[in-house]
Amino acid sequence: MRVAVVGAGAIGAYVGAALDRAGVDVQLVARGAHLEAIRRDGVRVLSPRGDFTVHPPATDDPSEIGPVDYVFLGLKANSYAASGPLVHPLLKDDTAVIAAQNGIPWWYFHGLEGPFEGYRIESIDPGGAVTETLPPERAIGCVVYAATEIESPGVVRHLEGTRFSIGEPDGTISDRCTAFSEAMIAGGLKCPVEADLRNDIWIKLMGNIAFNPISALTRATMIEICNHRQTRELVISMMRETLDVAASLGCHPEISIERRLAGAERAGDHKTSTLQDLEKGKPLELDVILAAVVELADLTSTRVPTLRAINAVADILNEKALEAARKTVAAT
Repeated sequence: MRVAVVGAGAIGAYVGAALDRAGVDVQLVARGAHLEAIRRDGVRVLSPRGDFTVHPPATDDPSEIGPVDYVFLGLKANSYAASGPLVHPLLKDDTAVIAAQNGIPWWYFHGLEGPFEGYRIESIDPGGAVTETLPPERAIGCVVYAATEIESPGVVRHLEGTRFSIGEPDGTISDRCTAFSEAMIAGGLKCPVEADLRNDIWIKLMGNIAFNPISALTRATMIEICNHRQTRELVISMMRETLDVAASLGCHPEISIERRLAGAERAGDHKTSTLQDLEKGKPLELDVILAAVVELADLTSTRVPTLRAINAVADILNEKALEAARKTVAAT
């Protein structure tokens, strides 16, 4: 089995390190100081489960790797449309693309029987740009329940969780999913193959859709949002509306809002990935988390007044973040 991790940041490098420890032929695609540190010292993982260091090959040029069996995408979903130069040199006829993303994936309606089968979600696949770059038939979905961060170049701190749920868009338990799951488990991770991964998508999204934009708008941590009465009520309202949209599409996650809130409280003074991106001057990954759900609400005639209002103000924030990111690129 050959695996390329494209976007070997906090999550990507953590997965790559686990696969390398399992004896998989894995190669990392990274850049900058992080790439230099990996080449020099390997990937060092600091974890409550035990620290370890591995030395997988790393490059910023995927053509040096060539075709692989699996591409594990550690990129932000808002960069998928432009990922062709990174991904295409790695593809052969049967290469699977495992997209470890937050929010609603571009392949959501691929292989899903019903009135919306094949529907393209414009807010996350504008003009079909993502589908053209990453054909849905290659996609294996992945919902990440692990929390990691880059402590310094080449050093990944694992905070909590080891679960990476994967699944085929059409709900089959495929050989390619089973083989990848076995490799992940051999590397010390949990990787269940789910017949209905969309259920996991909505469970994870319940938290992301509320805490990510609110944290970026307020600069508050998870526990601060939970402990403030009005923002806590706002989170509950957003979660309820999200469950309504999921139900309109035939998905009924078996988790209560109270349990989801309790999980957020346990995270404590954790900054969401969206807030971290804002502080680093990066574009915000809100299209797949929030705008897509508003689009799905329109598609199914589901009332989502709270989600719609937060999406409107978060969109302005995202525009400012994009403008700042463009200025940073231009200055360099």
